[in-house]
Amino acid sequence: MKHLRKTLALFCLAAVAVPMVAQTHQRTIYDSTTVVMEESGLSHIYKHQRIRMEDRTGCRDNGVVRADYDPQSAMVEIRDVVVHRKNGKTEKINAEVYDYIAPARSIYWKSSQKMVEVGHLEPGDELEFTTYKKGFTYALLIDEADDDKFIPPMRGHYYDIVPFWTSHPVDVRVYRLSILKSKSLNYQIYNDDTDEAKQIKVDKKNAGDRWIYTFTKSNIEPFKSEQMMVAASDELPKLLLSTAPDWQSKSRWFYGVNEDYGSFVATPEMQQKVNEILRPAKTEFDSLNLLTHWVADNMRYAGLTMGKGEGYTLHNAKMNFTDRCGVCKDKASLLIAMLRAAGFEAYPVMTMAGSRIDRIPADQFNHSVSCVRLRNGRFQLIDPTWVPNVRELWSSAEQQQGYLMGLPDGADLMFTPVSAPENHYIRINGKSEITKDGTLKGYFAITAEGQSDAAVRSVFSARQSEWERNLELELLRIAPQARIIEVRHTDNDHYLDQPVTISYRYEIPNYAVVADNELIFTPITARNLFRRAMSELNFDEKIESRQYAFRDRCSRLVQIEESITLPQEYKQLHFQPVYGVANPAASFGCQYMFEGRKLIFAETVMMGKRVYEPEDWPYVQACVRYQKLLANNPVVLTK
Repeated sequence: MKHLRKTLALFCLAAVAVPMVAQTHQRTIYDSTTVVMEESGLSHIYKHQRIRMEDRTGCRDNGVVRADYDPQSAMVEIRDVVVHRKNGKTEKINAEVYDYIAPARSIYWKSSQKMVEVGHLEPGDELEFTTYKKGFTYALLIDEADDDKFIPPMRGHYYDIVPFWTSHPVDVRVYRLSILKSKSLNYQIYNDDTDEAKQIKVDKKNAGDRWIYTFTKSNIEPFKSEQMMVAASDELPKLLLSTAPDWQSKSRWFYGVNEDYGSFVATPEMQQKVNEILRPAKTEFDSLNLLTHWVADNMRYAGLTMGKGEGYTLHNAKMNFTDRCGVCKDKASLLIAMLRAAGFEAYPVMTMAGSRIDRIPADQFNHSVSCVRLRNGRFQLIDPTWVPNVRELWSSAEQQQGYLMGLPDGADLMFTPVSAPENHYIRINGKSEITKDGTLKGYFAITAEGQSDAAVRSVFSARQSEWERNLELELLRIAPQARIIEVRHTDNDHYLDQPVTISYRYEIPNYAVVADNELIFTPITARNLFRRAMSELNFDEKIESRQYAFRDRCSRLVQIEESITLPQEYKQLHFQPVYGVANPAASFGCQYMFEGRKLIFAETVMMGKRVYEPEDWPYVQACVRYQKLLANNPVVLTK
């Protein structure tokens, strides 16, 4: 069907939303958006803004009026650009409108920008402009005549996500929607102020055969971002609107779009490759693992405009198998086709990497993955985009994340569970000796699994000729005077065979201070070797409290143990006091113990989630603080 060939180019690089930082370089006097929806779903969007420059930075940032759009799905006009000078004069800007391809990285579709140069501005000047846009933001499948290409993929429906937060002060922001009474609008306001006077005001008016909804918020102050907080849209005021009745209808539509388009029909060449890949498979998991990682490792990530298939409709199997190049939806599509060729029941999935999906069925998606029904009847999520060189089928960097499967009978919105920390362990085991002149000689090995395996293995992401240098730098970063005798590691080309293990033999002169009655040093394994795999150390433990939820890369378990032979026997040990932490969100424990002339050091850190609530911070903070204390403060042994 004709309307099923139009689709949103929503599946792109799984970007992580970066919270804005409070600024005072400009103030928005008013920011108004009016949307008029037609029966078909086509929308006309009128924007009107007036901005006052507070300083030179604000003047610089507003020297050009920009309007983003994709010519395959929308048209945009910049209208009525006016500067109100602080001396009371008004200047109408009649400059040429430029139309350029928008800057891009990794995804080179047809996104464009129209721009008007405003010229010189002074603090106190006010810039006022209006824009008109017809259509929607994302790229359509193909160009078509008249207004058809501006109609959204779910014909007859409208959806939007409206932020009511900002990086600078806003006196008033208004969002107005004119919609036919024959349409049923679902809307919800999230994360609004607890003070009723500051909340978004809602008004609904009768206008003949239409309803006019108006949402207004006044005196919006910029918020202060917190280190490693979740996406701003998860915590700050926003409005979601949709005429789709529920997620099940969206799921059925997504399934039908791709089946009607024939996205997953295998070619004879593909079937032959599937048979070849599966020859060594002995179990159901073997088959899934081999096919997923073949697609992950053999299809380059790069978004090029390929004609039909830019959007919710996934490029077909023949194109993907031939080109071996595409974005997340293309990788997902090829894997589904290959799974079906192997006899599996597989379907496409929409998800949102980096921020939360809420209950209103608006288009809160930026990433596409796959799912397969196992023999036990359960569905398994698979992500060929995020698992190159990762020993998982589904990246646990995507835990606590919303997703919607495209199934023939429909599916509801679901969320990925927390992955147990022990699935992502880091184990460092060492054996060393301190000589009478303070030289440290020894051996340690690091092994890891899951996302921690991927983090440790990232030391090999450079050219193979640089591996030796990169491995040496992991130790030299801690002890620049170290002499590395030998480094061994597992075969990185066959990462599915076993978890990564890297071992070092080393000698570090002048590492410890040896005096008549005392010995001063820090166990080498306590100094956060391969910090790249312990992203919790990126948290600033000096932050005393948090207002917003925050996130780490993944849950993890860190286990460290080292046996250190001392130059003589000591009786007492002194070190910076640390205390045990025991909480499901995060826990910490460490121990020093004498065994004759040996000192045994052990440390355990458990990070229980990927996304944390503000009340989890004291436990995470304590774990990070103690981990850094052990790394940066030596122990003192006395006789």
